[in-house]
Amino acid sequence: MKPLLIIRPEPAAQQSLERARARGLEAHSFPLFETLPLAWDIPDPKAYTGVMLTSANAVRMSGTGLTHLLSMPVFAVGEATAAAARDAGFVSLITGDADVARLLARLATLGPQKLLHLCGADYVEADMTMVEVDRRTVYKAEPVEPPQALLSMLAQPAVIMVHSPRAASRTSAICDQHQIDRSLISIAAISANAALAARDGWQKLAIAAKPRDEDILTAAETLCLQK
Repeated sequence: MKPLLIIRPEPAAQQSLERARARGLEAHSFPLFETLPLAWDIPDPKAYTGVMLTSANAVRMSGTGLTHLLSMPVFAVGEATAAAARDAGFVSLITGDADVARLLARLATLGPQKLLHLCGADYVEADMTMVEVDRRTVYKAEPVEPPQALLSMLAQPAVIMVHSPRAASRTSAICDQHQIDRSLISIAAISANAALAARDGWQKLAIAAKPRDEDILTAAETLCLQK
């Protein structure tokens, strides 16, 4: 069995690690990004019909300013984000199926919307023409140097999970920088965009059926078990 390398930031990395090991995989966590909060201005909740959340980190990193918004409805991209919102104290939630475009299309059917979008600095743009969105950047993910333990594991066949295009691009750059033979490495990508950002030359590349941790783990498990 090939080892599975998880490079997403904490605390999500630990969650993925536990899920992977529960499947019997030889999983290791080497976060290549550190999530940091950013200062943001807190607008008047009355100006919006709800809060749009496209990542759980947007909830975790928003700080005490989030308490001023708890009475607002939340439109969460997926269940993990919705769970973080519930833990923070939000009670009115509509949850999507981990796809931003489909969430926006669903919101458009509910009538005119003006949403407060809390997100990260590297948020991937989506088509916002269906609803009016006012964005606040509440966190950023800063790259950290790859530990030697990760580089050592990349000298042998392994599988890397990439949860974003930025993570895929960084993985590719690290392999180039450290002259790692990517033909030994397989990539499990959370989306087609992440797969594209990884570039080519990998032993195998698989894309998750849906952009969710469980689905990318399923793709990674298949790669880990292949010879």
